[in-house]
Amino acid sequence: MPKAAAGRLRIIALAVLLVVGAFGVHFLYGWYGSGPLVKDATFSVPEGATLAGVAEKLEAEGIVASADTFRLRARLLGGSEPLKAGEYAIPAHASGSAVLAILQGVGGEVRRMVTIPEGMPSIMVEERLAKVTLLTGPVPTLAEGSVLPDTYAFQRGESRTAVVTRMQQAMARTLAKLWADRAPDTVARSPEEAVVLASIVEKETGKPSERRMVAGLYSNRIRQGMMLQADPTIIYPITRGKPLGRRIRQSEIQAVNSYNTYTMIGLPKAPITNPGKASIEAVLHPAKTNALFMVADGKGGHVFAATLQEHNANVARWFAIRRARGEL
Repeated sequence: MPKAAAGRLRIIALAVLLVVGAFGVHFLYGWYGSGPLVKDATFSVPEGATLAGVAEKLEAEGIVASADTFRLRARLLGGSEPLKAGEYAIPAHASGSAVLAILQGVGGEVRRMVTIPEGMPSIMVEERLAKVTLLTGPVPTLAEGSVLPDTYAFQRGESRTAVVTRMQQAMARTLAKLWADRAPDTVARSPEEAVVLASIVEKETGKPSERRMVAGLYSNRIRQGMMLQADPTIIYPITRGKPLGRRIRQSEIQAVNSYNTYTMIGLPKAPITNPGKASIEAVLHPAKTNALFMVADGKGGHVFAATLQEHNANVARWFAIRRARGEL
């Protein structure tokens, strides 16, 4: 081959290499370099979404420059992990590589939470879920005591029914485990009775250190066939567990129904709120005490008594505190 022809071939080959190299650099930079997203954003991957569909959505939302090139690079450079349905936080200028990794579940999933406090009655749980605008569908009617108070994660667009199902499954699992580990001296004859009594304990004290003592007091009353005389059981039929907002009337104390423990012996027919795990544990492991009475101590807790004489003295002290505060 003449030297001139060989030289031209070398020049052509070098040019081809330079073009291929430049294309390769561009191809890789387009994958690992900064992306077009101007500011942090969230991005949702629906259930069953394909790479092609997600790529189009990414381009439409300004997260990648081109759906076609993102899809091509993802197939050649992005590995074999599937996309995971969910809502993700995408940082500004995220590279195509980083975006794919996030959507494959490597990181960045947005954690949205809804909290159900201990002792929140079902009517208020329903109201809270109804106000979470990122959830969809109606709120199912909740049986009292069926939801475990806790903080639950959810995804944008998830149904309220799905969230409720997780809450109820959590209660069922927790109750089954606690019931299996119950102490022999619990007065609860079934898991359902444990929840009913725990709901009263939950409403009667907001002081965690008192729960087992309150459970022990009510356990003693049940064993002795005494009325429980728990004020929250008067209120429940009136408000379904919401605050009464006023003093209890004498007529309400004397009302005969399946909840009012001032006019019946034993437990109400159903829970009066959704008790937390600690209150259920307290009922299943009550304090060993001879207490039968309690009254507020003016400090956020209660003072307990074994005899009516002691209790009357404690009540007198409580009324003195209230008079000093101008409440009477």
